[in-house]
Amino acid sequence: MRHEDNHQQFNNVTLAGLKQVGEKLMQSLNDIRVVVLHGDMGAGKTTFVKVIGHVLGVQDIMSSPTFSIVNEYGLKKDQKIFHFDFYRIKNETEAFDIGVEEYFDSGHYCFVEWPEKIPSLLPEKYAEVYITSNDETHRTIAFSIHDGEEKDRV
Repeated sequence: MRHEDNHQQFNNVTLAGLKQVGEKLMQSLNDIRVVVLHGDMGAGKTTFVKVIGHVLGVQDIMSSPTFSIVNEYGLKKDQKIFHFDFYRIKNETEAFDIGVEEYFDSGHYCFVEWPEKIPSLLPEKYAEVYITSNDETHRTIAFSIHDGEEKDRV
């Protein structure tokens, strides 16, 4: 059983409502910097990361890192956002080889799509977001904070 201090769910979220959900997530993170996103292809994971990027102050145009595996965006005060997409990797070794653990330990925000591809590389503390498509324009977004007290993560 996972220790989840903070679990929130938002139903029937439209594109216009994503900013508010993104702000709520960021307020819940405290010192957590790794956010993993679950959802089917096309559910809106990249769109949600883009919204959060704008909430944090990213000025650059953000895009999916599907082919590059990781995109980096600068913030003020030498802070960065790293956006990962592990959909195309074949195994955890590929993620390990690009230094994913160093990114996670960097103190910068890391947003990870397809985290189920790298289960043993996730840090003890992270936020988990689930995005489910209700229809073409509405999503259910749920998130929880994993504070690192769980020792038997799968």
